[in-house]
Amino acid sequence: MKELTSRERIHRCYNHLEVDRPGVYIRWGGMEDNQDVTYRELKRLVLEKTDRKQLILAEQFVGSPPIKSYLEPYDQDFDCRVTLLETSRGNLVQRDLVGRHGQPGYRKEHFLKEEADAEKYLSLPYPDIGGDCSAFFAALETMGDRGVVESDLGLNPASIVVELFGTEIFAILSIEGRETLHRLMARECEIKCRLVRYLLERGIGPYFAMSGQEYLVPPLHGREDFFDFNVRYDRPITDLVHDAGARVHVHCHGSIESVIDGFVALGADVLHPFEAPPLGDITPKKAKEALRGKVTLEGNIQIGDMYGKHPGEIRDQVRDLIADGFEDHRGLIVCPTASPYIPGAGERCTPNYRAMVEAVLSASD
Repeated sequence: MKELTSRERIHRCYNHLEVDRPGVYIRWGGMEDNQDVTYRELKRLVLEKTDRKQLILAEQFVGSPPIKSYLEPYDQDFDCRVTLLETSRGNLVQRDLVGRHGQPGYRKEHFLKEEADAEKYLSLPYPDIGGDCSAFFAALETMGDRGVVESDLGLNPASIVVELFGTEIFAILSIEGRETLHRLMARECEIKCRLVRYLLERGIGPYFAMSGQEYLVPPLHGREDFFDFNVRYDRPITDLVHDAGARVHVHCHGSIESVIDGFVALGADVLHPFEAPPLGDITPKKAKEALRGKVTLEGNIQIGDMYGKHPGEIRDQVRDLIADGFEDHRGLIVCPTASPYIPGAGERCTPNYRAMVEAVLSASD
């Protein structure tokens, strides 16, 4: 096969067609405007050598609910951000701890604390959908043949509801208040469908992304919940995308072997990152066997290895991944499991990223 452009290669991967070599993609979330000079060489590698994807956040077109927010002191290390969501049936309150010294935050209190709070949330009117889409077309023109522009739809309906309650209360309600969860998910599904219709009507596509399915995988939830919550409410969204001839990328960490067929059922065209033990429970070979010709695999080099292994080990991992997931010359984009994330450590991880990219590029020789 002739050498493809990056745009052609990603397009063919998303459509499960034969390609000249595996794709190679470096997730770059939050790094576009990062001024950390230690990542300068890695950024150059991304721009010059990889198959690129630029994400446009589609949630910007969804109107915000009536929210008020303010900070109040908490302790010597944290402030507390109090967020009030006003509804016709009373306010809902969320509290988040915000680090004063750059440390990670923590959600201390969720909007919905019991099943009865769902009625307040359900009383909210549907948000307006609208906005200027010109940034998408500008990004498309800038990208050219170097890659694609992907519209990120954000969290799927089920995971939005998990975040409203928190995982513990949600798990209890999955047994004691399941119908309430379904009502909430149906609302979020309708909002996502309205958003997808808005985007498609304006010519945005053909690549979309959605995440959050990982909230409903083992060990927190089993196969029944994955299908009843993820598949049931994702499928109307992906059907709209597919009816327009477009494709859907799904991001899901965790132990997915027991629900691997669920990603076909919910309409995923690309799955990232299909993690092997110990962080997941499915090997690349098993994932390929389950999804061959149906879902493209994107992964699976653990982000921790990019900082902790030697380049030779990364090359070996990539070669093994290609042997297990690309013998049919389709359906594989080599990629780390997450974006670079350690401040000041760019010079430590760049040799491993380079080893990963070089191992993929040499696969076409």
